Amino acid sequence: MVLWRLAASAAFGAAYVVMMFLPELSFLYTFLVKFLFSVAMLWIAFGFKSLQSYLRNLGAFYMVNFVAAGGILGIHYLLQSYSEVFNGIWYSTSGGLSFSLKVGTLFMIIAFIAVLLWFRGVMSARRRLERIDTCLAEVSVRIDDTTIHCTGLIDTGNQLNDPFSRLPVMVMEASLWEQYLPDTSGSRWSMENADNLILTWSDEEAFLWRDRLRLIPYRAVGKGTQFMIALKPDEVCVITEGNKVITTRVLIGLDGGVLSSDGVYRAIIHPALTEGKQSDESPVKAAGPDELRTNSAG
Repeated sequence: MVLWRLAASAAFGAAYVVMMFLPELSFLYTFLVKFLFSVAMLWIAFGFKSLQSYLRNLGAFYMVNFVAAGGILGIHYLLQSYSEVFNGIWYSTSGGLSFSLKVGTLFMIIAFIAVLLWFRGVMSARRRLERIDTCLAEVSVRIDDTTIHCTGLIDTGNQLNDPFSRLPVMVMEASLWEQYLPDTSGSRWSMENADNLILTWSDEEAFLWRDRLRLIPYRAVGKGTQFMIALKPDEVCVITEGNKVITTRVLIGLDGGVLSSDGVYRAIIHPALTEGKQSDESPVKAAGPDELRTNSAG
């Protein structure tokens, strides 16, 4: 937005206050004139590119103004005492009940800025969640008779593969598998001792999945080469936007932490696992090796 347009629009809107001091212009203090003034202010500030864009700006204009005005009044009443509230109530000669509201200029400016910052933060968080929702998918992982279900985030930048088998690696929170892993699993282990931990798990005779264990080397940002414990599942199913992909050529990496602080997702899905999508109306078959092979290793 050009600054002179913003200043001109603000000056045009402020000129409307003149009507309050000129009785002969009081007939202009109506809903239709107020609406036309807001339309003109938007035209000065943004111009007219298209009707859809103009209506979107008009809706945002009124939403921000109503939110700001409501926030200012809410904060004002919240800070008022009992006596201040009732001192503002008075009766007219006709018996009607009226209420006078006095809001200081400094208070209004501070509250206006605070409400706008709060509103901006709420909308930014909402847009972030909407962007995340478009990348979410339902995941089912089966090992023997055990099936784990969770929501996963499709990360197009995830190119983590097993450097030996070239299988893609889908990362899941280890807490999802905690009851099926040895006692050293879950929150009691970290990625730093994964290479030592896998040796312990391999020696656990009671651990039925020790033949499925893999150790995946990877490089984290700002760190050297690390290792991640992974399991070889029997089947992984990824469902997104009504499509389903089932594959057996994948490894499940176990992360000892929390992948999403708000719990929206608990797995990071390799983008190769969403290739070759098929509709639920058609038979679903396992993706072949060519469909899941990628050119870069983790």
